[in-house]
Amino acid sequence: MKSIGFIGMGNMGSAMLKGMLQVFEAKELVFSRKNKEKAQKFSEETRVDYVQSNKECASMAKYLILAIKPQLFPEVLEEIKTEVKENQIIISIAAGIMIQELKEALGAGVRIVRAMPNTPALLGEGMTGVCYDNSVYTEGEKIVIQNIFQSFGKMQIVKENLMNAVICVSGSSPAFVYQFIEALADGAVKYGLTRQAAYEMAAQTVLGAAKMVLETGEHPAVLKDKVCSPGGTTIAGVAALEEYGFRNSIIKACDKCYEKAESMSKK
Repeated sequence: MKSIGFIGMGNMGSAMLKGMLQVFEAKELVFSRKNKEKAQKFSEETRVDYVQSNKECASMAKYLILAIKPQLFPEVLEEIKTEVKENQIIISIAAGIMIQELKEALGAGVRIVRAMPNTPALLGEGMTGVCYDNSVYTEGEKIVIQNIFQSFGKMQIVKENLMNAVICVSGSSPAFVYQFIEALADGAVKYGLTRQAAYEMAAQTVLGAAKMVLETGEHPAVLKDKVCSPGGTTIAGVAALEEYGFRNSIIKACDKCYEKAESMSKK
C-alpha cells in the first residue's frame, strides 16, 4: 500500500510530485500514466513506481491526487469509482470541478480535498489554495494534507466559493508574470542589453520584489513608493504604466480567468 498516488502525470502533476520528493520518499508514491514510454522515463528519473491502470493506482494509495484535465474527469471517475473507499482521501486539482460533483460520482461518504496549485511547485515555490471539510479528517490526516502541499511551497485554506478567485491570483497568474518578464526584457533588449542578460535581470528583479512583499510585510504600494524618487526615472515609468492601463489589464485578465472558471463550474 502506497501513501500517495497520482492519476495523471502532466505538467502540474509532475511539478507537484517532484516537489513532494523533497519531503516524501519515492517508495511512498505511485502514479498512473497510460503512455508506457513516458511513464517509464519519468519513473526512471524520479524512482517513483508507476502503473498504467488508473483503477490499480486508485486501489493502492490512501491519498489519491487527481492530476488530470477537467474534461477527463467523467471518464476517469467512472473508471475508478469501484476502487475508491471511504478511508481514502481524494485530492482534486482541476479548475471548475466542485466537491459535490465528485461526491456524486464517487459516493457521498468519500472525503474530498479540492486544491489549486501552480507550476512553481516544481522548484518548491508553489502556491496552493486548498479547501476541505475540516470536521471529517483526523489530526493526523490534516497534517499529511498540509505536508503534501507545503512540500512544494505555501498553502492557504479558503472556502470553496473562493476557489475561482484563487485561480486568478495564483493558479493562472504565473503565465501573466512570465509575460511581464518577457516584456520587461524586450524593453531592455530594445536599448542594447543582450537577451540572456535581460531575461536574467528581469526574472531576478521579479523574484526579489516578490520576496520584499512576503518578507517585509509592507503594502506593495509602500514598497513601490520607496523606489519612486521625486522627478526620477521610476515615477516616469509608473506614470506610463498608468497611462496605458497596466493595472486595469491585470484586473481584466483576472476577470476573464474567473468568468471561465465559473462557466466550467456550471457545466
